[in-house]
Amino acid sequence: MSTAGISCRFERAARTWASAALIHHSTFITRLNMAKDIVTSISVDIDAPASLVWQVLTDLERYGDWNPYTVRVESSMQLHEKVDLYLPKPDGSGELMMQREYLLCWEPQKRLSWGMKWLHPWLLGARRDQYLETLPDGKTRYYTTDRFSGLFTKAVMKNHGAWIKQGFDDVARQLKARAEALV
Repeated sequence: MSTAGISCRFERAARTWASAALIHHSTFITRLNMAKDIVTSISVDIDAPASLVWQVLTDLERYGDWNPYTVRVESSMQLHEKVDLYLPKPDGSGELMMQREYLLCWEPQKRLSWGMKWLHPWLLGARRDQYLETLPDGKTRYYTTDRFSGLFTKAVMKNHGAWIKQGFDDVARQLKARAEALV
């Protein structure tokens, strides 16, 4: 997939959180778990290079082969263009729902981000960041966060926070399994 350059739209808070992640990863994860507007996955160390993990993470056509939370993605993967995510509904019916987001960051082998605003930013917004960190032993650490903002944040977290967390944890585990199987 190609993008129109490697660029990210950084907000002050995102820079602060990202810096904290690079300096003190475990402190960062602890802070995220305590925040009431952020869902974060478990952190997994993948026995594969970041280039391979990135390839799996950005191979949208194969999401259904390994990703239990986002079973289909349609996007040109161009910055600021739409990313249509298809997820099983949280009610367990097996039906899919489509969530339209927009690509906000494409940093190969480091970060992939998309986000959305519902009707108006002050009602509900979200930004999902998926992080890859190359470890000294050649492995890759992966985790993802989703930060919510706006009037409906509390309701989203109350009604869907645990479901989102479980989905993110499942993605982390399955990304690890998929990448390690390809080594």
